[in-house]
Amino acid sequence: MPDSQRSQTEQEDRVIEIEIKLAHQEDLLESLNNTVYQQQLQIDKLEALCAALVQQMREVGNANRGSGMGATVLDERPPHY
Repeated sequence: MPDSQRSQTEQEDRVIEIEIKLAHQEDLLESLNNTVYQQQLQIDKLEALCAALVQQMREVGNANRGSGMGATVLDERPPHY
């Protein structure tokens, strides 16, 4: 096989190898993007849950104050004190 044909074949092999690597990287990138998206959805849900819990604690505290019960749950000392 002449050198020019061998060189062309080697270049074609290199191009094919690069294309294969690129395809794998694109697949990995898509997978990572999906993972980040799913994590963001979970973070959003957790933030909403925390906000709801804070609101619920405030409502309980306000109800306790309104009923004359004195200290709220937020004002209580933890049991280990």
